[in-house]
Amino acid sequence: MLLLFETPAGFALFKVLDEGKLSKVEDLGKEFSSPDSARKVVKLKAFSKFENTSEALEAATKIIESSTSKGLRKFLRANCDGEMLAVADSKLGNAIKDKLKIECVHNNAVMELMRGVRSQLTELIAGLATQDLAPMSLGLSHSLSRYKLKFSPDKVDTMIIQAIGLLDDLDKELNTYAMRVREWYGWHFPELAKIVQDNILYAKSVKLMSSRDNAAKLDFSEILPEEVEAELKEAAVISMGSDVSDVDLMNIKELCDQVLSLAEYRAQLYDYLKNRMNTIAPNLTALVGELVGARLIAHGGSLLNLAKQPGSTVQILGAEKALFRALKTKHATPKYGLLYHASLVGQAPPKMKGKMSRSLAAKAALTIRYDALGDAQDDSMGLENRLKLEARLRNLEGKELGRSAGSAKGKPKIEAYDKDRKKGAGGLITPAKTYNPSADAVLGQTPNSTARNVEEEEPAKEAPVPGEDKKEKKKKKKRSEEVTAVPSDRNEAAEQGWGRGSQERKEEKEETYSRERWCSK
Repeated sequence: MLLLFETPAGFALFKVLDEGKLSKVEDLGKEFSSPDSARKVVKLKAFSKFENTSEALEAATKIIESSTSKGLRKFLRANCDGEMLAVADSKLGNAIKDKLKIECVHNNAVMELMRGVRSQLTELIAGLATQDLAPMSLGLSHSLSRYKLKFSPDKVDTMIIQAIGLLDDLDKELNTYAMRVREWYGWHFPELAKIVQDNILYAKSVKLMSSRDNAAKLDFSEILPEEVEAELKEAAVISMGSDVSDVDLMNIKELCDQVLSLAEYRAQLYDYLKNRMNTIAPNLTALVGELVGARLIAHGGSLLNLAKQPGSTVQILGAEKALFRALKTKHATPKYGLLYHASLVGQAPPKMKGKMSRSLAAKAALTIRYDALGDAQDDSMGLENRLKLEARLRNLEGKELGRSAGSAKGKPKIEAYDKDRKKGAGGLITPAKTYNPSADAVLGQTPNSTARNVEEEEPAKEAPVPGEDKKEKKKKKKRSEEVTAVPSDRNEAAEQGWGRGSQERKEEKEETYSRERWCSK
């Protein structure tokens, strides 16, 4: 019987000298207590050394997958001449039997034999020292771990995190330096700031022109358009700026060199970031762009950490401060964070930005997981999701236009105008007004007329019940006897618009009404 043993250095084939000892599995471990006793049980027959780490990784991967590599098949054909082969994996034994027609065995005795060989490996294989075996094992384990995790040096997202951080810092520094150039050179040529709006073109113009007196003699065609160049030369002749010394101009030009060098390095860094994003997260890049995708990865810590987040977290990533402030004050939570800068959200109307941000976050979560854990390296999934979101955006915009234009699905409801009716409410703002006779002016009244007015203010009641309380009757009598002050003089009444004849007739009517009232009671 032969024993196949895998080591970090290569494959070893041992000859079992005494197969009778395999029947006593419990005592087999004692046979490997020392190198001399181990040599009496097994003996090295052949050894196949790995040429490099790649070959070792390929062989170890094949064994883990229960299949045979090309080197192993060649090694077994050369050294197994009709003998039974003991292996550590039954599936591997089946694969060897199918391809090489070699009988294989796997049982508890074989596993105990493997354990004993491993304990005395350096003694059984000549030339394999412990100090050599340890680094081989460590290197092979690292390579195997990378392979198991589908790890690749090209998939390191740390470079993206550093690059996007540096790009943001460069933008701040570049803006600060450009503003300093404008303020500094503005003392000499203030009109140039309005003529040339771009910071880089401004720095190039200042570096080429130096003093504004040289503008008329220089050619700016490589830097500025023709109409801007003509305007610059006209403004240089009639400029209101003050004169500056040559030393000042020299320092301003050096600052312009710094601005131009930073701008050039920023362009190189952006190209590097774009290439890394297309390599590491191609689908996320196709969906939201290089800068937004890189900021999402940097904010999440890594691509793998970002892949663990749900779509709702991706949607508000970058707006944590606003989220916790809204939760604390019980206001509306934010609808978007870093995704607000994506082109799909920017194209949406203001009312639809929240819906587009939610849809984009859901698709972005899928693309992030596909980039982090998938095997494919193309951007087909990101492009497909982008087309779906663009169709979704057109659908939302169509619904909004149909609602405002009065289409069949969103026809506006036309109602008659009513100033007393609330907008969209079913009831009136205030109840309908009724005539109140007690609000009329009363002048020149008699005690009887006053009593009548008091009774008119009260709603008509039914006839009193015979058993009505006496206290209630007394209250009614007192109320009817109350009088108000009336004009004592006729002239005073006439001044107030009351005629004497009309007053007498009114008094007669009121007396008649009072008598009828008391008779009914």
